[in-house]
Amino acid sequence: MNSMSIFREIPPTAGFPLLLKDILRALFNTKKAKTFEEDLKRYLNAPYADVTYSGTAALYFILKNLKELSPKKTVVVSSFICPLVPLAIQRAGLKVAVCDINKHNFNFDTEELKNLCSTGDILAIIALHLGGIPADLDTINKIAKEIKAFVIEDCAQSLGAEYKGRKAGTLSDFSFFSLCRGKGLTIYEGGVIVTNKTGLMPALGKKINPIIKKGLFSEAIKIFEVFGYYLFYRPELFWFIFRLPQIYWEKRGQPLKAMIEYFSSDFPTHDVSKFRKRIGDAQFSRLDKEVEKQRQKALYYIENLKNIKGLNLITESTQDKASYPYLTLVFDEPSKRKKAAEILKKTGLGISQIYCFAITDYDYLKGITGNKLMPNARSLAQRHLTLSTSTFLKKSELDKVINKIKEL
Repeated sequence: MNSMSIFREIPPTAGFPLLLKDILRALFNTKKAKTFEEDLKRYLNAPYADVTYSGTAALYFILKNLKELSPKKTVVVSSFICPLVPLAIQRAGLKVAVCDINKHNFNFDTEELKNLCSTGDILAIIALHLGGIPADLDTINKIAKEIKAFVIEDCAQSLGAEYKGRKAGTLSDFSFFSLCRGKGLTIYEGGVIVTNKTGLMPALGKKINPIIKKGLFSEAIKIFEVFGYYLFYRPELFWFIFRLPQIYWEKRGQPLKAMIEYFSSDFPTHDVSKFRKRIGDAQFSRLDKEVEKQRQKALYYIENLKNIKGLNLITESTQDKASYPYLTLVFDEPSKRKKAAEILKKTGLGISQIYCFAITDYDYLKGITGNKLMPNARSLAQRHLTLSTSTFLKKSELDKVINKIKEL
């Protein structure tokens, strides 16, 4: 086993490290717990932001609210998306319709989306800002408007991203963010509901409040895990909490558990403690600076890899600003991806992948998503790797990754 992988393991995504001063501010800060929500509202220029247990819980609450506003029952999702999204839709008592991505990036295949939305039962379309790269919201919003459907922005990986000069998460009816470990600003596990539609705010609050329960024991565990995150989320110790469990599940032949992609619909929805909200507030002043550091690492990779034959990069459009918690590479052949993964993952420099499969290829989701073939998402799943933009990466390590890819 490569010693570097044990003693210096870079996280695969650009999560913020938790600082001692963040914890001290959270412990001794006398501000009201709602300060974190006020941070988010100011940053996003949105009238409503509510912190929830997770991004999945946030989506679930949004969907429960939409059920009260429309008799329609179907939610459109991308073919390359987190398995928790269809599980949240199912738990909300709604149906999933999967639309394939196009051949070039994470956006929907536009013609397929139009055909799918011609059924008349579309309640909402989930616009996915995957990898911190803004989705084509003009097209999605236009299609949704024509069929009188809602648009929900999935901003789980895109806090700080911008679409045509406006913050992702503020350009449609609703949005949800993730504050989970490894996804930028974090309270270890958390989410945010956002809406710019002031007319929807009263109904949203009335629907959420009765569902949220007290979870004292579960919240105590999360507070304990915050301290664990502070201790272990650093290159010298990260191998023990990330790579070691991954090796364990790989040896047992369970790749989904190794990649943390096996979930159930029984996800928690309880409230978040004042302490963890203060942890979020304590980090907030670093948000733009950390996002810019991620961007600079991604742009350095892009500049040095963009002309390599047989390799494509999924990047922001010229009018947008991605947050880039990682950069996605797409090889022209699965065999090349496999060879690159074998070599690059041994470096301990944060080489990973987004999802193992197209969403319809997860066996445990077949009853929710159906088993229709999604060729573009399946091809992407087989041909992509991600490069971390973690704050821990040194320039010499970026160069090492670049040189190894060029050698391949």
